[in-house]
Amino acid sequence: MTPTEIAVVVLAAGGVFFATVAAVGLVRLPDLYTRAHATSKSETLGAVLTLAAVALVVDAGLSTLKAGLLLLFMFLTNPTAAHAITRAAAEQGIEPWTVTTDAESKSESETGTEPDAETPSSTEVDES
Repeated sequence: MTPTEIAVVVLAAGGVFFATVAAVGLVRLPDLYTRAHATSKSETLGAVLTLAAVALVVDAGLSTLKAGLLLLFMFLTNPTAAHAITRAAAEQGIEPWTVTTDAESKSESETGTEPDAETPSSTEVDES
C-alpha cells in the first residue's frame, strides 16, 4: 500500500468512527442539549475526515477543490446549526435534563412543588 492509500484508509476509518459516536450519542443521551453537543462535534469531525479522504482519492483537479469546499462548508455550518437549534430551544424554555434524588422527588410528589433553590439540600456540606 502506498502512503496515500494508508492516509485514505485512516481518514475514512476515523470518519466512520466519529459518525458512529454521533449516532450513539443521538440515541443514548437524555435531552436536546446533550444530544446536540454530541452530534455537532462528532458528526462534524466525521464528515471532515471523510471528505478529506475523498479529497485524497480523487484526482488533483476540480473534484479535489469541490471536496475541499464541501469540507469547509461542513466545518462551518454544522456547529452553527447546532448552536442555533439549542439557542432556539433555550429561548422556548426547554429545560435541560437533570438528575433528582429520591428524597427530592418524594418531597415534590408530596407537596406538589419543587424544592426551594435557596434552601440547602441534604447533599450540600456546610463548611463553616
